Amino acid sequence: MKTLPTEVEAVVRQNGLDPERLLYWMVCDRSMDGGFMDTYVLLEPEALVIVSSGQLPSQEKNYRGFFVPKKEQKPVSPAPEGPWSKETILLSDLEAVSVVNLVASGMIVIKEKKGERTVAAFTNGHMARAAKLASAFKKLKNREALDPQELDESQETASCPKCGMIYPEKGRQICPKCLKKHAIFLRLLSFSGTYKTSIFFIVLFMLLNSATGLVIPYLQGTVLFDQALGGKGSFAGQIGLVILLIIAFRTLSLLFGVLFGVMIAKLAANVSFDLKTSVFSAMQRLSLHFFQRKQTGQLMTRVNNDATELQYFFVDGMSYFIVNAMNIIGITAILLVMDWKLTLLCFLPMPLVFFIVRNVFPRLWRLSWRRHRKVVALNSIISDTMRGTRVVKSFGKEQDEIARFHKANVSFSESEQTVNKLGGTVFPVLNLLTQTGGLLIWAFGGWMVMKGQFSFGQVMTFVGYMHMLYGPIQFMNNIVNWWSRCMSAAQRIFEIQDAVPDVAEKADAVHLETLRGEICVSNVVFGYEPNKAILKGVSMEAMPGQMIGVVGHSGAGKSTLVNLISRLYDVTEGEIRIDGINVKDLTTATLRKNIGIVSQDVYVFSGSIAENIAYANPDCTIDDIIYAAKIANAHDYIEKLPDGYDTIVGTGGHNLSGGEKQRLSIARAILHNPKILILDEATASLDTETELQIQDALDSLIKGRTTIAIAHRLSTLRNADYLVVMDQGKVIEAGTHDELMSREGEYCKLVKKHDEALKMKEGIIA
Repeated sequence: MKTLPTEVEAVVRQNGLDPERLLYWMVCDRSMDGGFMDTYVLLEPEALVIVSSGQLPSQEKNYRGFFVPKKEQKPVSPAPEGPWSKETILLSDLEAVSVVNLVASGMIVIKEKKGERTVAAFTNGHMARAAKLASAFKKLKNREALDPQELDESQETASCPKCGMIYPEKGRQICPKCLKKHAIFLRLLSFSGTYKTSIFFIVLFMLLNSATGLVIPYLQGTVLFDQALGGKGSFAGQIGLVILLIIAFRTLSLLFGVLFGVMIAKLAANVSFDLKTSVFSAMQRLSLHFFQRKQTGQLMTRVNNDATELQYFFVDGMSYFIVNAMNIIGITAILLVMDWKLTLLCFLPMPLVFFIVRNVFPRLWRLSWRRHRKVVALNSIISDTMRGTRVVKSFGKEQDEIARFHKANVSFSESEQTVNKLGGTVFPVLNLLTQTGGLLIWAFGGWMVMKGQFSFGQVMTFVGYMHMLYGPIQFMNNIVNWWSRCMSAAQRIFEIQDAVPDVAEKADAVHLETLRGEICVSNVVFGYEPNKAILKGVSMEAMPGQMIGVVGHSGAGKSTLVNLISRLYDVTEGEIRIDGINVKDLTTATLRKNIGIVSQDVYVFSGSIAENIAYANPDCTIDDIIYAAKIANAHDYIEKLPDGYDTIVGTGGHNLSGGEKQRLSIARAILHNPKILILDEATASLDTETELQIQDALDSLIKGRTTIAIAHRLSTLRNADYLVVMDQGKVIEAGTHDELMSREGEYCKLVKKHDEALKMKEGIIA
């Protein structure tokens, strides 16, 4: 047990309990009559302790996306006080602790010898802890060891302790409202180390470009007018030399400008490439559950749009910011040396500029996020419609999709216009304020010339430097918009990079080149959501080389079971062992290399037939591809395609039928040559004749491999060594075909229904 929160430790000590003996705890924030009240459920080795304050919760309840301003927040006491009502129930007197799901809430129900009763209620945000509490009690009751990793609460905090807002990403405890924006900037700045050499030379050439440019106003003003034309000083009467000097410095400035321009163009391509690769690579390490929670368009936006925004940060942002800041400092220093009073006069509007920038910045940040969400929604509609074109056409929903797209497009357009209107209003005002300084110089500078306090050449030099100052100042004005866009994009990119995969490989995971194929599933409990178990205490075994058939009605949990065996998800309780090693202790590479899956959902990648088959083994030869296609009974139809094995399929390519795709998937698995083969409705999309042809090929394929086959068509499992019958997430029967038929249980009913369906089909065909 980790260090207790101050609030819980105070409750434990005030009720005379020992924090060291506490195994697990949870706070239930609902009262039994539907109100809100804090009740602490504490699990000790010998007892379950229920402590209630009878008062309102210590912290106001906030729901997802709702934010309470600091000035409206109620102070939270870190150490709540009683009076307390405490009930201690010995584990020996308890038969069960269960969790009941309600609408957006739940209840903890205990079963004693005298009956059942409800002891606490909670809102849905505490469901995960309630499920762990029930699981921990069950293990204690059965005298099983508690797994510290299962009770790890490091990732359980659901809301920000500062503002109470629920975190938008599970497992990533970062609050968008409380996040310090400069922290994002510093983290983003650390990425520039990869490009530090290029950035150094870009900044160097920019500074040289600026330095040579700074000489030109002095030559065109004081030197040309006061000395060359006025006949005074070192360049008196040497007009040609002054013109040559101006041309020389302009040429040098242009040369340095071309050099850093070429380097920036190269850096931009490299930065864009690296950023997109980084985001895409970060996505690949995440678990399947992450992608099921995200829309395709949203992820595409992060890879493309956000990476491009960060490209501007490294290319157009950092380098230009440094140079323009140096230009402002250098030009201001020159102007102060020339005449400090006139310089201060031209900077008179700057406090107003800074005031506007300070107030505009937060609004631009929020509007940038809003625009991003609208882009995501728009891209998601485009992606869904393109991928589901067949469904759209089949139901004649083209106009509905156009209307849906129009609505999202209008929403995005409005958010884009809001940003552009704010920028189009504020930035011209800022530029006008900064350029007001030039008008003041002409007015007061001309007045000083007429009084003889200033020469005409000095005024021209002063004006020249002021014009050079406009560009950097305008850039600094526009940096508000640039900063908000880049920081918003960076925050979204970091969300991907910091996301914690649900299925993570251990640091000391065991790597094995080959597996024997022994599978042992022991009391596995699993649910995609807390306290909503799909599998309930499932156990089964498969010896090396055996074929295990898994049958049952739709929704019984068959596909979920094989997903756990291949560790696409992690079990909630129990364990799965392959060759005596827990799958959590094996490397991902070991599992993927030795487990092959032929799923009922076949995905064909955009590319040739040969590339799709070779996806499992890119180093294979064309003979290997043809061999796998022949075993899968796919060779004949592939040869009849326009370009044979080079025919382009998938997005924008040749359309394959469901059966052709299924055979392609089987060929892919054959080429993979795994020790453990999972057939998840592998022949579901095939007609009876083709199924019989492929079945013979599969019979030869499974020899020497551990095979787990899921099928609704029981004829597919005629050669299975052992059968497991599942219903509502449980194994209700297990044995050979003859054993199960003799019992006349659920399997016997399934076989009879299957035979009746075949007879009906034969009668219809006849």
